[in-house]
Amino acid sequence: TPLAELEELLAEKGQYLAFEPPHFGPGATVGGCVASGLSGPRRANAGALRDFMLGIKLLDGRGEVLSFGGQVMKNVAGYDVSRLIAGSLGTLGVIAEVTLKVLPMPVAERTLCFEMDEAGALKKLNQWGALPLPISASFWHDGRLWLRLSGAQAAVEAAVGKLGGNATVDAQKTWISVREQTHPAFSGEPLWRLSLPSTAPALGVDGLRAIEWGGAQRWYANEPAAIREVAASFGGHAVLYRAPESQRCLEGAFAPLAPALLA
Repeated sequence: TPLAELEELLAEKGQYLAFEPPHFGPGATVGGCVASGLSGPRRANAGALRDFMLGIKLLDGRGEVLSFGGQVMKNVAGYDVSRLIAGSLGTLGVIAEVTLKVLPMPVAERTLCFEMDEAGALKKLNQWGALPLPISASFWHDGRLWLRLSGAQAAVEAAVGKLGGNATVDAQKTWISVREQTHPAFSGEPLWRLSLPSTAPALGVDGLRAIEWGGAQRWYANEPAAIREVAASFGGHAVLYRAPESQRCLEGAFAPLAPALLA
């Protein structure tokens, strides 16, 4: 099922996929969306794709059809295998059918822009994260922090008055470029994606390209030295997100497992 076709149908009913999945091209499908497990700018506030998985039907390696979960919220008895399929990259079975939870579209949305450096952005994002603000996305790049507010009209307007900043005119285009990674921040190879505690300070490593998800996701390019070790020292991990094939084969995309887990 084409992902764009599903989202168009949902929009007609005032609904949407709140985890804001990227498409990366016109050929994106619902199965590919689930198998990759990728979520967009709204993930930190709405939840990840796996949080919206209700049910799954799989074809396993022996040709058997397996069903897990259901089509309503309270449907799990035993292991919640449906969520395990999110991000499994097709290794656990062929996805035949999937049931996803959807949400109503927000009534109002506004995007604000602030001029601040990396340390200032991280400090503000953590301060704002502790307040009852309708923040639905954040994105920092090259001295600018974009903040998207979504929700009831009164809540959004109150937040705008409290936060200040400059209103962004072409906000939708900006967030689509972040979701689809066509924004200049995602240029350069190799591209590393770091998952960190949102309270982690500036890492002091060259090559920072962007900060998302309230400080919990950070992008680095041009192969900073020992980036995996640096991420681990701050309680996180690094994924080699995009790189020449020779480097992917040499380093592997994902952080190596600890010996005990590997065993």
